[in-house]
Amino acid sequence: MIKLTARQEQILNLIKDAIDNTGFPPTRAEIAAELGFKSANAAEEHLQALARKGAIEIAAGTSRGIRLLGAHAESAKAAVSAAATAVTHLISLPLIGRVAAGSPILAQENLETSYNVDPALFSAKPDFLLKVRGESMRDIGIMDGDLLAVKKVDSAKNGQVVVARIGSEVTVKRYRKTGSTIELLPENPDFKVITVNPEADEFALEGLAVGLLRTWH
Repeated sequence: MIKLTARQEQILNLIKDAIDNTGFPPTRAEIAAELGFKSANAAEEHLQALARKGAIEIAAGTSRGIRLLGAHAESAKAAVSAAATAVTHLISLPLIGRVAAGSPILAQENLETSYNVDPALFSAKPDFLLKVRGESMRDIGIMDGDLLAVKKVDSAKNGQVVVARIGSEVTVKRYRKTGSTIELLPENPDFKVITVNPEADEFALEGLAVGLLRTWH
């Protein structure tokens, strides 16, 4: 096992942290600034000592030419691998803005952009994000401008928050079905209940709300 001085351990940890956080080792100037050395030469002397002890390898002619060796290299690789694994767990969700009349909700003309998100944030894996418009669901914390995570479904249970299409309009409401009558309930007393007759009205469930993202401006 390599025996290092306290200062050498400090510099080695600084190198590992820089690689973990940025993917690159620090420059001599960055090491000097971080540890309060008067010049980069002092950092260089410690780096050369670490190289002689086999903790690092120094490549000539490059400001970031520092490579960890041995167990230090393995721990850095593991940290980078864990970060990469976390990124691969993200899913890309299309963001639906204002829905064009008569078009499928996931039609190209409705897509504004996409977001990479962690599916663990939601109660079920969503299929898309919908930008909320209006304050009809204000009292349960769904606000104008929020991004509602939606899982595509073709049926819902009473009390669930759904995304529904009535004619050419898409709305977010709480679902209630009694017999053949469907009611879409707002969560704001300033808005009226929407009553749907599936036999007479053009109606479709576009999805079930499974979570919410709020963008701060």
